[in-house]
Amino acid sequence: MNKKCIVFIVVLLLVVMAGAYKFIIQGSVSSGSDGRTTIHLSTDERDLVLKEMRAFLESVQQITKGISNNNMELVAEYAKKVGTATQNEVPGTLMGKLPISFKKLGFDTHSKFDLLALDAESLGDSSHSLRQLSELMENCVACHATHRFEIREK
Repeated sequence: MNKKCIVFIVVLLLVVMAGAYKFIIQGSVSSGSDGRTTIHLSTDERDLVLKEMRAFLESVQQITKGISNNNMELVAEYAKKVGTATQNEVPGTLMGKLPISFKKLGFDTHSKFDLLALDAESLGDSSHSLRQLSELMENCVACHATHRFEIREK
């Protein structure tokens, strides 16, 4: 190979790596005035994320109700509603704007809902489910403490 070809390949590789970093790790973010990371989304993207968060909140309310009434079927039903199966509804363009810290918390939260559903069905132990819900809520608190959204139209 000649020198020009090697230089071209190296430059191309650097561009691909920079794009991957931006899409997978960094996202579309800036530092917020309140110390949190501001994630820049379009109105539709923000609405989608907030809809998912409201679904989390609705599920947490119903799971709490199920635990307090020792209704583990209700616990499992609502935990499944926001498990990992719902991650497929997020478009790739939105995923590219989310920083890795937000993605990790999101993926972990969906997984914890799946585990909560599985354990509620198999163990039927409301105390265990309450502990799992408490741990899961730590993700919600951490995410809201470190991230915020700002609309930035294209």
